[in-house]
Amino acid sequence: MFALPTLHFTPQQVAQVCETLEESGDIERLGRFLWSLPVNPSACEALNKHESVLRARSLVAFHTGNFRDLYHIIEHHKFTKESHAKLQAMWLEAHYQEAEKLRGRPLGPVDKYRVRKKFPLPRTIWDGEQKTHCFKERTRNLLREWYLQDPYPNPTKKRELAQATGLTPTQVGNWFKNRRQRDRAAASKNRLQHNGSDKLSRLHSSSPTDGSMISFDDDDKIDIMNDDDDDDIDLDDSRSSSPLSPHEQSNELSVSPT
Repeated sequence: MFALPTLHFTPQQVAQVCETLEESGDIERLGRFLWSLPVNPSACEALNKHESVLRARSLVAFHTGNFRDLYHIIEHHKFTKESHAKLQAMWLEAHYQEAEKLRGRPLGPVDKYRVRKKFPLPRTIWDGEQKTHCFKERTRNLLREWYLQDPYPNPTKKRELAQATGLTPTQVGNWFKNRRQRDRAAASKNRLQHNGSDKLSRLHSSSPTDGSMISFDDDDKIDIMNDDDDDDIDLDDSRSSSPLSPHEQSNELSVSPT
């Protein structure tokens, strides 16, 4: 019988190599390194105690489309908060891709919401904090504070806010864009309502004798959609349906198959 290969590096050394290759973004090389590791149970058990190795395995499984292995790793190992954002993004994106393949079409925001409801984040990569409309309350407050200071953040500020909230820069950019659109729609609706009130006031205060009536212009009949919830958007969709303004054009980072 042939002996299983033994581990020539300490688990700590393996974890350091995984971290270095993950930071470099060389997923192919990271995969080759993981495949070169021994398969004997004792060595695997020692390696699985290191979160960097497990996260590296998850990353390789995601990029190779081996979603079953990805789900198994995530569901059977508890990860620290530092790994949550990246693993959450991979968990959701993997389920999105599987749903798109099954349906044969891209998913819309409603479709993605249903996928998230069907496949909620495991507690192994979620701290249990309640969310409101896809946001944690701390994230909502932080986004609003930054928006009041600068509604058009540059790429550097987007990356800083992404690190502070655990979102991706693309998600941050989408939130700011949607918030600006809602504010513009609300302002337009308020103007129309104000103009309509003025015309009604003139109508009631006047006493026409020639039978003429004051009518509203066509522009006053425009129905502006107003979404009262400023945060109910699909943060996981990094593909924006409308073109970006010059303030928003940037090289966004994402967890790409975050």
